[in-house]
Amino acid sequence: MQMLVGLAVMPALAAGKSQILSGEVSDAMCGAKHPMPGMAAGCTRGCMKHGSKYALVVGDKVYILETSDKATLDKLNDLAGAKAKVTGEVDGTTIEVKSVAAGS
Repeated sequence: MQMLVGLAVMPALAAGKSQILSGEVSDAMCGAKHPMPGMAAGCTRGCMKHGSKYALVVGDKVYILETSDKATLDKLNDLAGAKAKVTGEVDGTTIEVKSVAAGS
């Protein structure tokens, strides 16, 4: 019985660990494929105005970025369509964002 309790706690501890992911800032509606080729920044900003959430495209995966911090949202807006490094807690395909910086 004690072993089962220990195993149940381990995934919870792993899920709460901060990670750094590098990718391109996009939006949840378009993901990696914008309908306006060559206009990723404008498309992302347009989708955000229509209620989408920011996303980070890492290879073929799209992570939804969760944050309500104004400074972080402003930074994501500045980096729309560009490379970024996002630090946060990953839970499946969602990242609870702690910080954002320009990527390379």
